[in-house]
Amino acid sequence: MRGDYQQLVDEISAALGAPATLEDRDFGLIAFGAHEGDDDLVMDPVRTRSILQRRSSSAVRAWFEAFGIARAKSALRIPPDPAAGVFKGRICLPVRHRGIVHGYVWLLDDGHLTHLELGGHDTPPDPRIEQAMETAARIGALLADEARAGSELGDLLREVLLAGPAGRPAAAVLLRDALRDTLRFSTGMPLTLVAVLPWDTPETDAAPPPSLPGLLAACALQPGGAAGGSGESATVPAQAGASGTGPPRAAPPVPALAALVRLRSPGALGPAHTVAEHLLRSPRAGAAAPAAAGRRPVRTSPASPADGSQLRPGAAGIASGTQELTGLPAIWREALDAARAARAEPRFGPVAEWTALGSYRLLTSLPAGVTDAAVRPLLAPAHAELARTVEAFLDCAGQAGRTAQALGIHRQTLYYRLGRVEKLTGLDLDEGEDRLLLHMSLKAARL
Repeated sequence: MRGDYQQLVDEISAALGAPATLEDRDFGLIAFGAHEGDDDLVMDPVRTRSILQRRSSSAVRAWFEAFGIARAKSALRIPPDPAAGVFKGRICLPVRHRGIVHGYVWLLDDGHLTHLELGGHDTPPDPRIEQAMETAARIGALLADEARAGSELGDLLREVLLAGPAGRPAAAVLLRDALRDTLRFSTGMPLTLVAVLPWDTPETDAAPPPSLPGLLAACALQPGGAAGGSGESATVPAQAGASGTGPPRAAPPVPALAALVRLRSPGALGPAHTVAEHLLRSPRAGAAAPAAAGRRPVRTSPASPADGSQLRPGAAGIASGTQELTGLPAIWREALDAARAARAEPRFGPVAEWTALGSYRLLTSLPAGVTDAAVRPLLAPAHAELARTVEAFLDCAGQAGRTAQALGIHRQTLYYRLGRVEKLTGLDLDEGEDRLLLHMSLKAARL
């Protein structure tokens, strides 16, 4: 099907005599036409990054969406803005099917499209634009078919992840049959799950997963474990081995994406890393704090979000793997906890493997929101510097010299702060058990 998209994009490029790219509605690159000529300025930085990274950034997406492209039903112009890295103007062809936008075709205007009539205000569009929009409609039908297929697989994956022990085998059979019919899946293939936190999940979401090697299906899980805003049970199976036995535990209070990935061999997690890194570049990964009350979103440069808020980067976790679809709920817990650890502890990086978490494999299994009474005063915002200091001290195995160097403070300052921690908590930092309690509590609180 991807070859069909390329052929249709080439048709539009040929009809209008301009290089074209096709992106999905999340600004993920699907196909692009050839850029003829030796002129180094034939492209601008935004187009170059889109092709090289196969995706535009969330800031670029916000900048273009400020022109109303998501609501447009006909071609529209986007003026150049060199300050934003948009050196050349564009014509945007919205790709729709039955009223739903599924993507955009972008045409770079090097000047020869400036006088092309796009239509509107009782003025008919240029016949070449009409032809291009007809081709865009054909692309929209293909993307809609792909969205339906991806949505069906995602729904079945969701059913497996949320099913109880009694209903899990039947849900796994339905997923297995659908994967076999659409992706030539066979029983016994090594699989793993990737979790991305947080993930933007609009209730009308029907976007297919990106076409990536090994990615079989993806579904969004809303806060509380319910998927797609359905208000289902707020639990996911506890991490208790492949059987998924044990009491249910609450899911993290942020939306997550579950991606089912086929591996080349058991334990070879390369395809999962590729999928995770790609998904983290999506504008849906990460979250932004809301704009201040009463502030209207303004058009910004592609270097900043549209509403002036700060984006919080997302993180991804990769489970250990399984060869049984009935084992997916158990490894989903692993993937989710690995993503939580990656968000809490920068040293794990934006993508963390469950098997590499060390002590965090135990910490992530602790009930959320439970804090030891002795440590609770230290977690108050007013004592953030003390908490950071003692955590660094414990990370350095209680070595004062290493800790002072890591924090960039004098050793006497370190001793003063540690003394304040002992008074605040009543714990003795010369006692191993007190150190263990404090260390675990600080790490768990970050989670």
